[in-house]
Amino acid sequence: MSSHPDFNLLAALDVLLAEGSVAGAARVLGLSDSAMSRTLLRLRTVTGDPLLVRAGRRLVPTPHALALGARVRSLTDEVKAVLRPADRALDIAGLERVFTLRANEGFVATFAAPIVAAVTEAAPGVTLRFAPKPDKNVRFLREGIVDLEIGVLGDSAPEIKVQTLFRDRFVGIVRKGHPLAQGEVTAARYAAFGHVVTSRRGRTHGPVDAALEALGLQRRVVVVVPDFPATMAIAATSDLVGLVSRSFVRAGADKSLLHEFDLPVQTSAITISQMWHPRFHADPAHGWLRETVLSVCRSHLAASEA
Repeated sequence: MSSHPDFNLLAALDVLLAEGSVAGAARVLGLSDSAMSRTLLRLRTVTGDPLLVRAGRRLVPTPHALALGARVRSLTDEVKAVLRPADRALDIAGLERVFTLRANEGFVATFAAPIVAAVTEAAPGVTLRFAPKPDKNVRFLREGIVDLEIGVLGDSAPEIKVQTLFRDRFVGIVRKGHPLAQGEVTAARYAAFGHVVTSRRGRTHGPVDAALEALGLQRRVVVVVPDFPATMAIAATSDLVGLVSRSFVRAGADKSLLHEFDLPVQTSAITISQMWHPRFHADPAHGWLRETVLSVCRSHLAASEA
C-alpha cells in the first residue's frame, strides 16, 4: 500500500457517513453508484474495517466508523478551509509584524523618519527594521531575510518584483560663501576645486569624471566617504565641492550652511525602486507596506520641492 494516502478518500468517507447510503453519497459527489461502491471498497481496505454494513435495506456504521465520524468531519472542514481562497481582508490597526527594509544610508536619512511616522500612525503594532545595504546581492530577497530592498536596481533576478519610487539626479553642493555659490558654474570652474565624493566601495572615478574628461577636464577627488551625510558635513566646513543626490540635499540639507547647484555636465538620471520577492506579492500586509513607502517617498519629495 502506498505511503501517500489519497486524501480524496477523506471527503468520500465524510459524505458516506453523513448519507449512510452509497446512492446518496454518489449523488452528493456527482459519481455513479458503481464508482461510489468502488470507493467504499477502497476505504474498507485502507481502514481495515467494513465501515458501513447492511441492516435490512439500509447501511449502518460500524463502531469504528462511529468513532471516526467527528474526526473525519473536523478534518474535512479543515481541508476545505486550507483550500479556500485566502482572506485578503486586512486589519491594519491590529497588524503585528516586523518588516525589514534594506536601504543605503542616504535613503534612510532622508525617508526613514516619515515612513516610520506613517506606519506607526496606521499600524502601531508594526516594527520596522532598517538594514544596511553595502551591496546589491539579491539573496537577501530570495532567502526572505528582508521584505523590501530599496535603491538602484542592480544585477537582480528575473523573478524579483520592481516598482519605481522616484527618479533622482546628482547635484553639487558647497558651503555658503563658496566661490561657486556665485555666478555661473561652468565645467572649468567646477573642475578647478577639490572634491569630496560618496562611494561605499571607495571609488574615485564616476560618471561626472567621464563627462569632464570628454571636455578635456579633470577634477581632483580629495576625500572619499561612504555616505551622503559625511559628504555634506565636509562640504559645509571646507572649500571642497560635494556631490549628492538631489532628493537627499532637498530633504536633509541645512539651507543655512549649504548652497546647491546644477552640475555643469550631463549625467544619467537615477531611478530609485523598491524590490520584493514574489513570495510576498499577494500578501495584503506586504502590499500595504509597499503602498505606504511609495506614498511617503513621493509626498515627501513633493513637500521638499514646495
